[in-house]
Amino acid sequence: MNRRSLLTALSLLPFAGQAGLAADLPEIVATFSILADMTAVVAGDIATVSTLVPVDGDAHEWEPRPDDLRRVKCAKVIVENGLGLEGWMRRMPEAAGFTGLLITAARAVSPRRMTEEGHLIVDPHAWQNPQNGILYVRAIADGLAKAFPDDAAGIHARSADYIAEIAATDRWIEQTLAPIPKPMRKILTSHDAFGYYGARYGIMLRGVQGISTESEPSAHDLATLITQIKRDHIRAVFVENMTDPRLAETVAREAGAVLGPTVYSDALSAKGGPADTYLSMLRHNTIAFAEAMEAN
Repeated sequence: MNRRSLLTALSLLPFAGQAGLAADLPEIVATFSILADMTAVVAGDIATVSTLVPVDGDAHEWEPRPDDLRRVKCAKVIVENGLGLEGWMRRMPEAAGFTGLLITAARAVSPRRMTEEGHLIVDPHAWQNPQNGILYVRAIADGLAKAFPDDAAGIHARSADYIAEIAATDRWIEQTLAPIPKPMRKILTSHDAFGYYGARYGIMLRGVQGISTESEPSAHDLATLITQIKRDHIRAVFVENMTDPRLAETVAREAGAVLGPTVYSDALSAKGGPADTYLSMLRHNTIAFAEAMEAN
């Protein structure tokens, strides 16, 4: 059954109402874990925040389950990324009977566009630039203030504090990468998710796969990529937590490169892991990238 048929079928199922949700607090549902973390910081204790795509999960390939539609139906607020990331969100709120507020976190972002397989596409991974992360927090705070008007002052106060933390992290990344000469700023990752990060900090970033993990490179594409890796003297390939490592491992082996530590692009790590918040994800990735580039 394809995704459209699945959503149609699930929309016909009986819903359990508020069963299984916190009895005392309204529910906010974010589409994936990075947005859930941002939203939880801004919301504080006014609501419970959960995620549809779990930690270490792939938002590009995620398929909704019956329980997910029940959660969407009962939610007071849904927070999505936008920019075409969550294709499954086009019909899901309507199929679930959602009547709350939908917040698009990337609403104010100036999107990057790139050519993939001859087509001009939008890169949805805008949160990888912390300056866009600030735009996300503002959009989330504005939406939550509408949904929870009695708590608007607290929402905006928490968002201001969080924005200051993101700005400080942005400065820290700049300082951490500053000693690395421009010719050494070259990184290969398992899919093309770090374009905004690379544009912000002056790093040439390439992906074994394209923007979406659903796309598979051809043999010719892989051969061309391996040639470019050798030519550009890229010595480390990084695999993201939500992607199959086998393709990247093959490219690294054929190109004579090494596999770096796991990095995090579209999903956080489990609680207690190295990237269990948005800010710890940015710091973890930066350290991994900096060490690899310095070793080139």
